[in-house]
Amino acid sequence: MRPEVALPVLLPLLSGALSLLFWRSRPTQRFIAVAGNVALLGVSLWLLVSVSLDDYVVIQMGGWEAPIGITLVADMLSAVMIVLTGIIGLALAVYSLASTGPGHEKFGYYPLMHLLLAGVAGAFLTGDIFNLYVWFEVMLVASFALLILGGEKAQMEGAIKYVTLNLLASVIFLTAIGLTYGMVGTLNMADIAQRLAAAENQGMVEVLAVMFMIAFGIKAAAFPLFFWLPASYHTPPVAVSALFAGLLTKVGVYSLYRVFTLMFDQTLGYTQDLLLWGAALTMVTGVLGAAAQFEFRRILSFHIVSQIGYMILGLALFTPLAIAGGIFAVMHNIVVKTNLFLISGITRRLQGTYELKKMGGLYRERPWLAVAFFLSAFSLAGIPPLSGFFAKFVLIRAGIEAGAYVVTGVALAVGLMTLYSMVKIWNEVFWKTLPEDNLVPVEQVVVGDDSRMVPASLWLMYLPVAVLALFALLIGLFAEPLMVAMNQIGDQLMNPQGYIEAVLGGDAGIDDVLVETPDEEMTP
Repeated sequence: MRPEVALPVLLPLLSGALSLLFWRSRPTQRFIAVAGNVALLGVSLWLLVSVSLDDYVVIQMGGWEAPIGITLVADMLSAVMIVLTGIIGLALAVYSLASTGPGHEKFGYYPLMHLLLAGVAGAFLTGDIFNLYVWFEVMLVASFALLILGGEKAQMEGAIKYVTLNLLASVIFLTAIGLTYGMVGTLNMADIAQRLAAAENQGMVEVLAVMFMIAFGIKAAAFPLFFWLPASYHTPPVAVSALFAGLLTKVGVYSLYRVFTLMFDQTLGYTQDLLLWGAALTMVTGVLGAAAQFEFRRILSFHIVSQIGYMILGLALFTPLAIAGGIFAVMHNIVVKTNLFLISGITRRLQGTYELKKMGGLYRERPWLAVAFFLSAFSLAGIPPLSGFFAKFVLIRAGIEAGAYVVTGVALAVGLMTLYSMVKIWNEVFWKTLPEDNLVPVEQVVVGDDSRMVPASLWLMYLPVAVLALFALLIGLFAEPLMVAMNQIGDQLMNPQGYIEAVLGGDAGIDDVLVETPDEEMTP
């Protein structure tokens, strides 16, 4: 029994249930939010240690062996993603103590946050394709409820676009699952991988691969169906935006990596071009959209799209180095993108707006906040020695080695455009003088009717920002040992037989052949 595989899913569900039980007690809900995420981070580190020792950690739920029962399985990729989920969950829980007011809390903010984290963890750990769909729907329900929390007009408009396209992706995903089950008769991903490789109708396998690619591409906000993200992520409370930015689209990217390295690795010759040019167009459209914006969170939302292109590029190149670089990009982006949204919330708290033209002077007023923004923003742009530089360096090198010169050139150009957007925010928010028509006394801004924050609470917003900025710096400074783990992930994904044997209990078919062959040879 390996409980460390199930606990990252069970703990957020338990925390959410306890939050509902103490619905009327805000202090208790807040305590549960922090304590529950501390526990989640603890078990995620336990899981990472277990995986580092054993390569794969598997549990068969209910005692039903795979492929019949429901399997939870962790490899190095899953373990790293669960650790990042724990880090972001704890950072958001602490930040929410100061940024989320009673109006949102009494409508279920904390139970929904726990439910969303449970859905994210379940998606990272499931070994069953139908249960991956179930966890996506859990995330969709929780995220939609969080998105409309507050009921403002902009939130409702963004939520309609968000849920419409995500439901379309869910329909395509569920249809693909049904066709897959009808073709191979199983829902266990390890078992599907074996059966699809031996399927007679490889044309149908390619159709299924494209359907999964479209479904997960929409979930990841890849080109061309990405516009739901910049239309919605800037509308909810900033802690919700940060949670979405850090984790939601990364689940779609994770699913692409998992499915196309395990189930459809034999179709990459057909789908590789689609992924490659999809990655390039995702980078370009995202960064151009950001360049045209002058609202803090909208710029960051478009840059989520452009950075997704880098992550997909690692899968499209499909070499061990490219896979490692793509996962490094996922890891670094979760940290810095979450932090940039949290910083945007602090600037709004201090100056009462997200509009860049109405902001300014924070470098002199809040130098430590400026340093935190600098570390996160210029890491996103790929400036050495920050984390984003090494992610992009590995991907560029992998692209050159693979001969994908055009897409590699696009990736370099997008990096320069990302730098332009980050410099624009730096100049407008931190460097220039605050416009005279917006001279708001620092720490006396009340954001909306739902904040009711006092100056003493500001340190609760600074603390997670400082920690995540430090992480962004440390990821860059210790990139070499981290790349060892990323290379291990690349090796595991490029050689899925280890995953298959861990889930299905070894390759019984080969053993049978080895036992029967001598008897056949001795028969007269």
